[in-house]
Amino acid sequence: MNLKNHFIIAMPTLDDSMFSHSVIYICEHNRDGAMGIMINKPIIELNVATVLARLEITSPTSCAELEQPVFCGGPIADEQGFILHTPLDGFASSIQISDDVMISTSLDALKSIGSPEQPQNIFLALGYSSWQSLQLENEIARNDWLVVDADPQIIYEVAIDERWQKAAQSLGINMNTISHQIGNA
Repeated sequence: MNLKNHFIIAMPTLDDSMFSHSVIYICEHNRDGAMGIMINKPIIELNVATVLARLEITSPTSCAELEQPVFCGGPIADEQGFILHTPLDGFASSIQISDDVMISTSLDALKSIGSPEQPQNIFLALGYSSWQSLQLENEIARNDWLVVDADPQIIYEVAIDERWQKAAQSLGINMNTISHQIGNA
């Protein structure tokens, strides 16, 4: 099964401090491994305006996107910015993942914020998560993760602190009722 354009949702029993209660949007999955962006772990005290200022990108002062938090996408390359956005042509390095999501690492996507060229929805993360060949499949088999088709509304619109629950609810699962105990019947 190719997990591109899926969410993986951390099970309550996953106690890794980085990935506990995380939702990760899988951007690429092939025989060499997988790459994804965590969508529910904001970096405290870091918003889009701060990132643009550090990169010396000027943007309009009255733009809602400037107040959006920047997210920790994962522990790999945590200085590298990744932008998930609704499809829009014209950015140098945007790659279409689905009908609703593109990923970009290019400055021109950041420079579009607040302008007429800006995508309808934009999500900025620093870093990414990655798995070697079959590593993610093994973690799923171990019940570390639930897998569900990605819902772009969860990336762009759902309140950050509700994303873990909402992603699981799309499978009909209430994370509050899952046992935190592991055992064999």
